[in-house]
Amino acid sequence: MSTEQTSGQVAVITGASSGIGAATARALAGHGYNLALLGRRLDRIEALAAELGAIAIAADVTDRDSLVTAANRVQVELGGADVLINNAGVMLLAPFSSEQRHELRQMVEVNLLGAMTATEVFLDQLRNGGGDLINISSVAGRTAQAGNSGYAATKWGMNGWSEALRQELQPDIRVSVIEPGAVATELTDHITDPAAKQGAEQLYQQLAITAEDVAEVIAFAVTAPGG
Repeated sequence: MSTEQTSGQVAVITGASSGIGAATARALAGHGYNLALLGRRLDRIEALAAELGAIAIAADVTDRDSLVTAANRVQVELGGADVLINNAGVMLLAPFSSEQRHELRQMVEVNLLGAMTATEVFLDQLRNGGGDLINISSVAGRTAQAGNSGYAATKWGMNGWSEALRQELQPDIRVSVIEPGAVATELTDHITDPAAKQGAEQLYQQLAITAEDVAEVIAFAVTAPGG
Protein backbone atom coordinates (compact mmCIF):
# COMPACT_ATOMS: atom_id res chain seq x y z
CA MET A 1 0.00 0.00 0.00
CA SER A 2 1.36 3.42 -0.85
CA THR A 3 2.27 5.82 1.91
CA GLU A 4 0.01 8.42 0.29
CA GLN A 5 -3.04 6.64 1.62
CA THR A 6 -1.88 6.78 5.24
CA SER A 7 0.54 9.69 5.25
CA GLY A 8 -0.19 12.14 8.04
CA GLN A 9 -2.26 9.73 10.12
CA VAL A 10 -1.24 9.48 13.75
CA ALA A 11 -0.71 6.18 15.57
CA VAL A 12 -0.19 5.83 19.32
CA ILE A 13 1.54 2.65 20.51
CA THR A 14 1.73 1.61 24.17
CA GLY A 15 4.58 -0.59 25.30
CA ALA A 16 6.61 0.71 22.37
CA SER A 17 10.07 0.22 23.87
CA SER A 18 10.61 -3.33 22.60
CA GLY A 19 9.08 -6.39 20.98
CA ILE A 20 5.81 -6.08 19.08
CA GLY A 21 5.47 -2.40 19.98
CA ALA A 22 8.84 -1.41 18.53
CA ALA A 23 8.38 -3.61 15.46
CA THR A 24 4.95 -2.11 14.84
CA ALA A 25 6.37 1.40 15.12
CA ARG A 26 8.89 0.60 12.38
CA ALA A 27 6.21 -1.00 10.20
CA LEU A 28 3.81 1.93 10.49
CA ALA A 29 6.59 4.46 9.94
CA GLY A 30 7.11 2.73 6.62
CA HIS A 31 3.47 3.46 5.78
CA GLY A 32 3.88 7.16 6.50
CA TYR A 33 2.29 7.31 9.94
CA ASN A 34 3.22 9.95 12.48
CA LEU A 35 3.95 8.07 15.68
CA ALA A 36 3.65 8.66 19.40
CA LEU A 37 5.63 6.00 21.26
CA LEU A 38 4.52 5.40 24.84
CA GLY A 39 6.46 3.36 27.38
CA ARG A 40 8.07 3.32 30.78
CA ARG A 41 11.66 2.98 29.52
CA LEU A 42 12.18 6.49 28.21
CA ASP A 43 15.72 5.87 26.97
CA ARG A 44 14.50 3.11 24.67
CA ILE A 45 11.53 4.93 23.23
CA GLU A 46 13.58 8.08 22.76
CA ALA A 47 16.15 6.13 20.75
CA LEU A 48 13.40 4.57 18.61
CA ALA A 49 11.66 7.91 18.21
CA ALA A 50 14.91 9.47 16.98
CA GLU A 51 15.29 6.65 14.45
CA LEU A 52 11.74 7.01 13.13
CA GLY A 53 11.08 10.73 13.49
CA ALA A 54 8.45 10.04 16.15
CA ILE A 55 7.72 11.54 19.56
CA ALA A 56 8.53 9.61 22.73
CA ILE A 57 6.31 9.98 25.79
CA ALA A 58 7.05 8.39 29.15
CA ALA A 59 3.78 6.77 30.21
CA ASP A 60 2.69 3.86 32.36
CA VAL A 61 -0.68 2.35 31.40
CA THR A 62 -1.41 1.72 35.10
CA ASP A 63 -1.10 5.47 35.77
CA ARG A 64 -4.08 7.31 34.25
CA ASP A 65 -2.55 10.73 34.87
CA SER A 66 0.46 9.83 32.73
CA LEU A 67 -1.87 8.70 29.94
CA VAL A 68 -3.87 11.93 30.13
CA THR A 69 -0.62 13.87 29.83
CA ALA A 70 0.35 11.70 26.86
CA ALA A 71 -3.01 12.27 25.17
CA ASN A 72 -2.67 16.02 25.62
CA ARG A 73 0.77 15.95 23.99
CA VAL A 74 -0.52 13.87 21.08
CA GLN A 75 -3.36 16.35 20.56
CA VAL A 76 -1.12 19.43 20.72
CA GLU A 77 1.91 18.11 18.86
CA LEU A 78 0.34 15.74 16.33
CA GLY A 79 -3.28 16.85 16.07
CA GLY A 80 -4.80 13.83 17.80
CA ALA A 81 -4.68 10.06 17.40
CA ASP A 82 -6.18 8.18 14.46
CA VAL A 83 -4.93 4.79 15.67
CA LEU A 84 -4.39 3.41 19.19
CA ILE A 85 -2.49 0.16 19.58
CA ASN A 86 -2.88 -1.34 23.05
CA ASN A 87 0.29 -3.38 23.13
CA ALA A 88 1.64 -2.98 26.68
CA GLY A 89 1.53 -6.28 28.52
CA VAL A 90 3.24 -8.68 30.90
CA MET A 91 3.14 -12.48 31.06
CA LEU A 92 4.02 -13.75 34.52
CA LEU A 93 3.38 -17.47 34.36
CA ALA A 94 3.21 -19.54 37.54
CA PRO A 95 0.90 -21.94 39.36
CA PHE A 96 -2.01 -20.09 40.93
CA SER A 97 -1.22 -19.45 44.59
CA SER A 98 -1.00 -16.76 47.24
CA GLU A 99 2.66 -16.35 46.34
CA GLN A 100 1.59 -15.05 42.92
CA ARG A 101 -1.00 -12.58 44.20
CA HIS A 102 1.06 -9.48 43.38
CA GLU A 103 1.90 -10.74 39.89
CA LEU A 104 -1.76 -11.61 39.26
CA ARG A 105 -2.77 -8.08 40.16
CA GLN A 106 0.03 -6.65 38.01
CA MET A 107 -1.16 -8.61 34.96
CA VAL A 108 -4.75 -7.46 35.40
CA GLU A 109 -3.68 -3.84 35.90
CA VAL A 110 -1.32 -3.78 32.91
CA ASN A 111 -2.88 -6.16 30.39
CA LEU A 112 -6.56 -5.42 30.88
CA LEU A 113 -7.14 -2.28 32.93
CA GLY A 114 -4.20 -0.59 31.23
CA ALA A 115 -5.72 -1.15 27.81
CA MET A 116 -9.11 0.03 29.04
CA THR A 117 -7.62 3.19 30.54
CA ALA A 118 -5.58 4.05 27.45
CA THR A 119 -8.65 3.56 25.27
CA GLU A 120 -10.84 5.67 27.53
CA VAL A 121 -8.30 8.49 27.53
CA PHE A 122 -7.79 8.50 23.73
CA LEU A 123 -11.40 7.69 22.79
CA ASP A 124 -12.47 11.20 21.80
CA GLN A 125 -9.41 11.60 19.58
CA LEU A 126 -10.12 8.29 17.85
CA ARG A 127 -13.75 9.28 17.27
CA ASN A 128 -12.70 12.58 15.73
CA GLY A 129 -10.39 10.75 13.36
CA GLY A 130 -12.72 7.89 12.45
CA GLY A 131 -9.94 5.79 13.85
CA ASP A 132 -8.71 2.29 14.52
CA LEU A 133 -8.38 0.57 17.89
CA ILE A 134 -6.00 -2.39 17.85
CA ASN A 135 -5.93 -4.60 20.94
CA ILE A 136 -3.09 -7.09 21.29
CA SER A 137 -4.49 -10.24 22.84
CA SER A 138 -3.13 -13.79 22.62
CA VAL A 139 -4.11 -17.34 21.83
CA ALA A 140 -4.21 -17.52 25.64
CA GLY A 141 -7.42 -15.55 25.30
CA ARG A 142 -9.07 -18.60 23.75
CA THR A 143 -7.33 -21.59 25.32
CA ALA A 144 -6.01 -21.72 28.87
CA GLN A 145 -3.68 -24.21 30.50
CA ALA A 146 -2.14 -24.98 33.85
CA GLY A 147 0.26 -22.27 34.91
CA ASN A 148 -1.21 -19.40 32.89
CA SER A 149 -4.53 -18.82 34.67
CA GLY A 150 -3.92 -15.16 35.47
CA TYR A 151 -2.48 -14.32 32.06
CA ALA A 152 -5.26 -16.19 30.28
CA ALA A 153 -7.86 -14.40 32.38
CA THR A 154 -6.54 -11.01 31.25
CA LYS A 155 -6.56 -12.04 27.60
CA TRP A 156 -10.03 -13.60 27.76
CA GLY A 157 -11.11 -10.34 29.34
CA MET A 158 -9.43 -8.39 26.55
CA ASN A 159 -11.32 -10.41 23.95
CA GLY A 160 -14.72 -9.97 25.57
CA TRP A 161 -14.21 -6.26 26.13
CA SER A 162 -13.00 -5.82 22.56
CA GLU A 163 -16.00 -7.62 21.08
CA ALA A 164 -18.39 -5.40 23.02
CA LEU A 165 -16.48 -2.30 21.92
CA ARG A 166 -16.49 -3.47 18.31
CA GLN A 167 -20.28 -3.37 18.34
CA GLU A 168 -20.54 -0.24 20.46
CA LEU A 169 -18.09 1.97 18.58
CA GLN A 170 -18.86 1.10 14.97
CA PRO A 171 -18.89 2.78 12.51
CA ASP A 172 -16.88 5.59 14.09
CA ILE A 173 -14.03 3.40 15.31
CA ARG A 174 -12.92 0.08 13.85
CA VAL A 175 -11.90 -2.39 16.57
CA SER A 176 -9.48 -5.21 15.77
CA VAL A 177 -8.01 -7.89 18.03
CA ILE A 178 -4.66 -9.52 17.25
CA GLU A 179 -4.16 -12.90 18.91
CA PRO A 180 -0.61 -14.17 18.32
CA GLY A 181 0.85 -17.30 19.82
CA ALA A 182 4.45 -17.43 21.01
CA VAL A 183 6.35 -14.35 19.84
CA ALA A 184 10.08 -13.85 20.33
CA THR A 185 10.01 -10.84 22.68
CA GLU A 186 11.06 -10.04 26.25
CA LEU A 187 7.84 -11.48 27.73
CA THR A 188 9.49 -14.62 29.08
CA ASP A 189 12.34 -12.64 30.67
CA HIS A 190 10.10 -11.40 33.48
CA ILE A 191 8.70 -14.76 34.61
CA THR A 192 9.84 -15.36 38.19
CA ASP A 193 8.70 -18.97 38.69
CA PRO A 194 11.71 -21.10 37.64
CA ALA A 195 9.76 -24.06 36.24
CA ALA A 196 7.31 -21.86 34.37
CA LYS A 197 10.16 -19.77 32.98
CA GLN A 198 12.06 -22.81 31.75
CA GLY A 199 8.96 -24.31 30.15
CA ALA A 200 8.03 -21.06 28.43
CA GLU A 201 11.56 -20.52 27.13
CA GLN A 202 11.69 -24.04 25.68
CA LEU A 203 8.32 -23.57 24.00
CA TYR A 204 9.29 -20.22 22.58
CA GLN A 205 12.55 -21.59 21.20
CA GLN A 206 10.57 -24.19 19.27
CA LEU A 207 7.53 -22.22 18.12
CA ALA A 208 8.07 -18.47 18.38
CA ILE A 209 7.42 -16.20 15.44
CA THR A 210 9.05 -12.79 15.22
CA ALA A 211 7.69 -9.49 16.43
CA GLU A 212 8.03 -8.28 12.85
CA ASP A 213 5.57 -10.99 11.74
CA VAL A 214 2.95 -9.61 14.13
CA ALA A 215 3.76 -6.02 13.14
CA GLU A 216 2.98 -6.87 9.52
CA VAL A 217 -0.47 -8.11 10.54
CA ILE A 218 -1.12 -4.95 12.55
CA ALA A 219 -0.01 -2.75 9.66
CA PHE A 220 -2.32 -4.66 7.32
CA ALA A 221 -5.24 -4.18 9.71
CA VAL A 222 -4.86 -0.45 10.12
CA THR A 223 -4.12 0.30 6.45
CA ALA A 224 -7.01 -1.80 5.12
CA PRO A 225 -9.88 0.26 3.67
CA GLY A 226 -12.73 0.88 6.09
CA GLY A 227 -15.61 -1.55 5.94
